[in-house]
Amino acid sequence: MNEEGIVVYTTGPACIRCTMTKKVLTQKGVPFTEVDIRENSAARDYVVEDLGYTEAPVVVVSDEDHWSGFRPDQIDRLITHQ
Repeated sequence: MNEEGIVVYTTGPACIRCTMTKKVLTQKGVPFTEVDIRENSAARDYVVEDLGYTEAPVVVVSDEDHWSGFRPDQIDRLITHQ
């Protein structure tokens, strides 16, 4: 994990995949920080320009470990590797 831990980049409460991702992470006891890319242009640029994602949520575990969308399989993988 990076120094900040897991970061979930979202597009706010209207994003169902974002809401589900945060809900499952919370239920499984995985700490994370949420960043709303609608309000943070630097974060939006990072997600789109640096990581290449065009849909939220984007979950960043490290520079080499990240994904986009609601991915319970990836969340489960995090738990088994903690």
